[in-house]
Amino acid sequence: MITTVDYHTGGEPFRIVTGGVPEIPGADVPERRVNAIARLDDVRRLLCHEPRGHADMYGCFLVPPNDPGAHLGALFWHKDGFSTACGHGTIALGAYAAHEGLVEADPDGETDVVVDVPSGRVTARVRSSGGRVQAVTFVNVPSYVIARDVAAAGVKVDISYGGAIYASMSAGALGLSVEPAQLGALIEHARRIKADLADHPASRHPADDRLSGVYGVIFYDELPDVDGVAHQRNVTVFADGEVDRSPCGSGTAARLALLYDSGLRRPLIHRSIVGSTFRARVAEVAAEGVVPEIEGMAYRTGRHAFELDPEDPMGTGFTLR
Repeated sequence: MITTVDYHTGGEPFRIVTGGVPEIPGADVPERRVNAIARLDDVRRLLCHEPRGHADMYGCFLVPPNDPGAHLGALFWHKDGFSTACGHGTIALGAYAAHEGLVEADPDGETDVVVDVPSGRVTARVRSSGGRVQAVTFVNVPSYVIARDVAAAGVKVDISYGGAIYASMSAGALGLSVEPAQLGALIEHARRIKADLADHPASRHPADDRLSGVYGVIFYDELPDVDGVAHQRNVTVFADGEVDRSPCGSGTAARLALLYDSGLRRPLIHRSIVGSTFRARVAEVAAEGVVPEIEGMAYRTGRHAFELDPEDPMGTGFTLR
């Protein structure tokens, strides 16, 4: 039996495994990720795939942090494997840590939940009022531009890093817009772009090859400013055609790096394909890049105890896409 607590952040699911999984060995979180890929991929499939999940499911295994400077560690996963970063998941982990008492949260103030993830050490800054969590700000690793105007699948994309590597382009350049009715076409374009970038030098992380590879493709629409704040709508298609319902936390960080490089010095309202929003800003400029702060909110949706009947012919499940 595997127990979980489930959240959503901006409509994107996040399944936190709380019990029933053996300890994942490793000297640090990146090494634990390598071992989880080798040893626990069947558990990932069980929790992600139908009939317990779906083709756009997301979640994590909780692991010890790298050192006492963090409260917890997390290994993120989706239907196709294990990712290196997850902003919407970090926001959910902040809410989870406060709700479950993993940290002593200030009932009328801010509390930092420090999390070690494969891309580095990040923070979920939990803001509470009257003892209730009101918002969580994801403070990410330094994010930066890798390359601009890279040719891929007949179009040009900008490539940037926000804990994972993303290709980014205007949906309008394809004659499309970010809306549910055009999602199928955007997914197919994303698959072609990602495949074409598989061996491109810009898809390599400069310091740690475990972070290499274009993880997702971000399509965006420019929208009118809101009270002087920049405003965009986006959809991030990651893994093999998986769609982020939220504005995508690490993807927002990657977008913010590009926008800052282009001269933007205002905050950004990032709207998702389902209408949910993150509010993002550059908190500081470091030697490695900009440090993004991305505010959102996560809501608990349920607690589960999953089982696998050894006689179940579906085994660890399936996906139809």
